[in-house]
Amino acid sequence: MMQRKKQVRISEIVIPKYLPIFNNTRAKHIILTSGRAGTKSSYAAIKANFQLVADAHGSVVVLRKHHNKLRKTVYKEMLRGIGRLQIPKKKYHITKSPMEITYKKHNTTIYFSGSDGIDDTKGIIDEDKPIKLVIIDEATEFFDDGEGEDELANIEATFVRGNSGGFQMIYLYNPPKNPNAPINEWCKKMELREDCIHIHTDYRDVPEGWLGQDLIDSAEAMRAADLKMYRWVWLGEPTGVDDLIYYMFSAEKHVYPFEELSLQSKEALGEIGIGVDYGQQNPTVYEAFGIDYEEQLLRGIKEYYHSGRESGKQKSPSEYARDLKEFCDEIEREYKRVASYIFIDPSAAGLIEEVRRVLPHIPVISAQNDVKLGISRVQRLLTFNKMAISSRQRMLIKEMGLYQYDVKSIEKGKEAPVKEWDHCLDGCRYLCSGMWHSIKYMLPMAERGDES
Repeated sequence: MMQRKKQVRISEIVIPKYLPIFNNTRAKHIILTSGRAGTKSSYAAIKANFQLVADAHGSVVVLRKHHNKLRKTVYKEMLRGIGRLQIPKKKYHITKSPMEITYKKHNTTIYFSGSDGIDDTKGIIDEDKPIKLVIIDEATEFFDDGEGEDELANIEATFVRGNSGGFQMIYLYNPPKNPNAPINEWCKKMELREDCIHIHTDYRDVPEGWLGQDLIDSAEAMRAADLKMYRWVWLGEPTGVDDLIYYMFSAEKHVYPFEELSLQSKEALGEIGIGVDYGQQNPTVYEAFGIDYEEQLLRGIKEYYHSGRESGKQKSPSEYARDLKEFCDEIEREYKRVASYIFIDPSAAGLIEEVRRVLPHIPVISAQNDVKLGISRVQRLLTFNKMAISSRQRMLIKEMGLYQYDVKSIEKGKEAPVKEWDHCLDGCRYLCSGMWHSIKYMLPMAERGDES
């Protein structure tokens, strides 16, 4: 006798906080915010796939602001949603180009699109199976890179047509740290509407067995290291933005006396990277760090700093390249190994060319210059004491205590660093982003990725 397959209960795969909204078709707008691991994305994937199966007349569209982020994020999550519902994949027609998931029985579809331009969304209106559910993933991007509230209203107007009832929009995002951020203000306004429900979750709302001990340990490690960052990252609270960007830095915790670094420790260092920030009137800086596998941290070892304005002597790119060659030669003599990478300010094309000419044996890489991402990575290394700065990196230490956000930008909901006291820190940021693939494993598991 054939055994019937056990049916999945929604209560077994959706956290209790979300159960009251699962079958709620009266609310037109549902805002789901969370800290890390709040399961809002998995809820949206389950809801989207359930929509295809439960309603033979309604399709779904999933939007992010940018096309290039769809496949690795929401598309993957929607496929996981099929697995959580334990529906055989053979019941779907799944394609990558275009990205679509169609439930064969009803011919209802999940469409995926960016919103880079107005034509992106208008081209996927389904006349036969109208869009009943719109999921806006990483809604913050629509405010940071788009037209914010106006763009979301236009998306609603595009898809609500042809629906006699049951149309719904779900918005997903982690609240920005800044309470003044435009999306935080929009959320407050939406909460006043009768057709809107806002639910906020964090990892503590999720059964421990779903999360795993490693993730819980990562949260506890951040709570012990930096309570304010824990409240933002893990609890999703807009804790406010400190004027000082690297507020977690302290000389006592993060600076070591270079003279105490033994010859054995020097020669045991792994890959050495150099971050280069280039200026003509402004300073040109080289910051060198090596991976200390024994202590499990990124160890600063050497600094070069030259300011044409302060010294009264301007240097050409070829002169800076010669100085960098000498800098690398000194590292090789002292640490018995050749530098593994040089990451140079991407705006310094002339310097990059000159350095490649004089140092052909070292990979010279145009640095990744995402300021927000780079700052986040340096902050994490400092928070978990995974960065040690040498006492001879004097200007880097000085800048750590001076680098600030523009107060007026914070008031407007956008955090823009003041372009002062940032040259050594830019070099440090270039290096951390360039070597992230190697150094992120020193952090707790949940801190190795990036908030996207």
